[in-house]
Amino acid sequence: VQLQASGGGMVQEGGSLRLSCVASGGTFKLFAAGWFRQAPGKELEFVSAFSWSLGEPIYSEPMKGRFFMSRDDAKNTVYLEMSTMKKDDTAVYYCAARRGPNYSDWKSYDFRGQGTLVTVSS
Repeated sequence: VQLQASGGGMVQEGGSLRLSCVASGGTFKLFAAGWFRQAPGKELEFVSAFSWSLGEPIYSEPMKGRFFMSRDDAKNTVYLEMSTMKKDDTAVYYCAARRGPNYSDWKSYDFRGQGTLVTVSS
C-alpha cells in the first residue's frame, strides 16, 4: 500500500487547511489511518487516527476541537481538516495506515507516506 499526502502549504494564524491522503494498492477499509507531524527540531507527534474499537477518530489533546479527520471510502482517501491554526502547528504532516489497535505509536503503522509541509505564519 502506498500513501500520498498532499494539501500542505502556507496559511496564516487562525486560518484553515485541509490535508488529503490517498491510498493506492490497498484500501482504507482494511486499515485504520492516522496522521502524525514533526515540527522543526522536535520529535514526531501523534495528531489523530481512526480507532478500530470506537469507529471514529481520536485526537491528540492540542488538536481537539480544531482538527477533524474524515474518510471517503469511494475515493480511498482520508482527510485532516485543520482550523484555527497556530504557529505551533507548523510541521511536516504524515499519514499512515495500520492493521493493529495501537493508534498513537508511529512504529505500529504498517504503511507510511511521505509528508506534506504545513507552515503557519503570523
